[in-house]
Amino acid sequence: MSDETIAQRCLNLAGLFEAEVLVELMLRFWHHPMADEYDYRNDLLEKANQVLERAADGIAVIEPLKAADTNLIAAIWYAESTGVLNDEPEQSVETITARKQWLAKVRTSVPSCFGEIH
Repeated sequence: MSDETIAQRCLNLAGLFEAEVLVELMLRFWHHPMADEYDYRNDLLEKANQVLERAADGIAVIEPLKAADTNLIAAIWYAESTGVLNDEPEQSVETITARKQWLAKVRTSVPSCFGEIH
């Protein structure tokens, strides 16, 4: 068994094509308003990768997850949640609302990815 944490293993995965597919599937399945934008998807994955780098270094960013337990889905969610806050002044109310709905759908659909047991 590997001594790597979940965050470290997910960081290794984030550079693979499969991570790009996961981002696209997540955006499309839960009806993200920017799912069709290739550059947006790539930027989101890059930001999720940065979240995983911080987690692999021991910095927790998602409550109640420990840094070592940060996974790729949670990192994508966190990257989008910070993106919504940063983009709010620049995007329409409809787009921001749809992005916030996407965040809620992801978090409630896979609560175990966020350390929540239901």
